[in-house]
Amino acid sequence: MLSVLLANSVHFRPLDLAVIVVYLTLMAGMGIWFSRRNQSTEHYFLGERNFPGWAIGLSMLGTSISSVTFLAFPAAAFALDWRQLISNLTLPFVAVLAIIVFIPFFRRGNTTSAFEYLGDRYGTVPRLYGTLSFILLQLIRLGKVLFLVSIPVSLLTGWDIRLVIVGVGIFISFYTIAGGIEAVIWTDVIQTIVLWLGGILCFTIIVTRLPGGLAQVFEVGSAQGKFGIGSFDFNLTERTFWTVSLLGLLNWLTIYSSDQNVVQRFIAARSLREARKATTIYSVLAVLTWSFFFLVGTCVFVFYRVFPESAVANLQADEVFPWFILTQVPAGLAGLVISGVLAAAMSSLDSSINSIATVTTVDLLKPWLAPGRNDRFYLRFARLIAVLASAVMIGGAVFFSSVEKESMNDLSWIIASVFGGCLLGLFMLGFFTRRVDNTAAVIGLLGAILVNLYLGLSTGGWLPEQWSLNMHSYWVGLFVNLAFISLALLISLFRRPNPRDLTGLTIWTQEQQP
Repeated sequence: MLSVLLANSVHFRPLDLAVIVVYLTLMAGMGIWFSRRNQSTEHYFLGERNFPGWAIGLSMLGTSISSVTFLAFPAAAFALDWRQLISNLTLPFVAVLAIIVFIPFFRRGNTTSAFEYLGDRYGTVPRLYGTLSFILLQLIRLGKVLFLVSIPVSLLTGWDIRLVIVGVGIFISFYTIAGGIEAVIWTDVIQTIVLWLGGILCFTIIVTRLPGGLAQVFEVGSAQGKFGIGSFDFNLTERTFWTVSLLGLLNWLTIYSSDQNVVQRFIAARSLREARKATTIYSVLAVLTWSFFFLVGTCVFVFYRVFPESAVANLQADEVFPWFILTQVPAGLAGLVISGVLAAAMSSLDSSINSIATVTTVDLLKPWLAPGRNDRFYLRFARLIAVLASAVMIGGAVFFSSVEKESMNDLSWIIASVFGGCLLGLFMLGFFTRRVDNTAAVIGLLGAILVNLYLGLSTGGWLPEQWSLNMHSYWVGLFVNLAFISLALLISLFRRPNPRDLTGLTIWTQEQQP
């Protein structure tokens, strides 16, 4: 519907295109600049571990936000209320645990990837499981995020979505492959600022045009129930406040303890103190960013209540904000807002491409596939992997554009559930126990994967009704991790004390770090 309306009433303005071109040129220039500095894998993956905490914090913010933040959050607030924000508000609670416990584990010694910890703590199989799970899930995520960001860009520009996918995909790949982690982090900083500028611009336009200003937003929004955060009933089958909060805690525990995109930034900071500072900055700014974009959605709702348009009544919720951008934001400034949409996706995609190249090189190539080669070989291979990941990203996005959204979500969710379900449990047992060894972990993994496969097929409706378990898909990840933890702990009770040297690998054997 939106594409038809835009084609009939709105034209993409040359000044907007000029702003977008300037922004993209700046990103490309940074990739070329940093490419001259990448002479080793240490520099390409970690920037010589010399980034300041504030830059790492902004980069973490850019990595975690995407076009979902810029477009889907305002759409959620426009259509309903703020209840989808609740899971993200649990981030600071997990951040405290990460600052105190998780970060020192990943900064021990000379590690580069999160999964080196699994190898040191358990052995080969858990490390391989974590590495392959991460690569597979990130490849799926790359295709999905590129596809999803291409939808609004296609609508806003009028370009064919496949052309947008290829163009955006190639551009992101260029500066990421050329510039390595330095290009990723410093472009993330700029992209985060551009995203905020775009949101602030839209917010300012609405507030200044409303007769009652910001007070009218809160007055009308409150009267329409737009600031609600859901039911406070304790019902695990519905998305109540408590259900969403618990799921948010589980999600952020997984991200802070096992996501290479985050762990790589912990390691790239110039000191433990800077890594902790980065996490603090990120946690505060992330909550503010997500809350702000929900407020923007409420502002858009109030704007069209005060200044109703017949066209808006025929739009889906996720189409209203793009319509507002091209009909209410002046030429040139709208280009800045569209750049914010692009920035939100680019900062997420470039991190995933670089992290895939990192773990493939560090966790697969160096120890097993091609050990003993010189650093130049590994650097060339890392860039080749980034190229291949980019090609898969573009191909996956084109594929997702040709299938039903529900089918895409179902398929990607099943794969993510089966291959990503045990990572949190692996890291938690590694951090907080000494007794669970490699054998107990491997047996626990096998059992949990079977449980994961069954629950995934059951909740996805792929099993006969008599064989299915009546469980909402929200809880699959939690039950799979509990199954792993329970089985691994049980097996460990029948084994001798762990013979592996665990110095610096558990909270009970941790060493102080500078």
